[in-house]
Amino acid sequence: MSGLLLIPLLAGSLFGVADRAWDPAVACPGSAGAWWCRGAAVVAVAGPASTSVWKFTRTQGSKDGESFAAIMKTADTTQSDPDFAGLIVRCAPKGKVDVLVALIRPFPPRSRPKVTIAASGGGTLSFEGSMAAAGAAVLLPDEVSAFAAGKWQTTASLSVVVREGDSEIKGMVALNGLREAHHALLANCGQ
Repeated sequence: MSGLLLIPLLAGSLFGVADRAWDPAVACPGSAGAWWCRGAAVVAVAGPASTSVWKFTRTQGSKDGESFAAIMKTADTTQSDPDFAGLIVRCAPKGKVDVLVALIRPFPPRSRPKVTIAASGGGTLSFEGSMAAAGAAVLLPDEVSAFAAGKWQTTASLSVVVREGDSEIKGMVALNGLREAHHALLANCGQ
């Protein structure tokens, strides 16, 4: 049972809602009080995913005074599997920028999933990723950050497929607003 509680909390921390005060028992949406989601991160999103904005967050690093900025976009839930959370672009040490695919259902920490990304304007790329955030995010190779800094800024959406063993998770992320969000991220990377 404790593993089931960790997943929503981990997903919440990936999207910067872990700093909220949590009630030990939060009513699940649509439950009318009949069922309870202990510690569940429930985030309301106004409007369809295509009109949602990139969310800026700052998370504490492992060292004193260390923090990392990130921008995140949630999945278009009408075109994504329930285990697909969205896309994260974050500042990394030494001036790098990382791109991650956020998942609800984690893979084992030592997994090396294959990630295929198709841009709505054409072009498909495949990469081998590594696991981050206790298996709830797939870290893509360094060269993917160039796409977030360039071509993806004029692309309407990305279709993402993450394969690990017999498991496959598909998702869609609208990229509107990426240019402005990426510029704001870069302005905050060194802070």
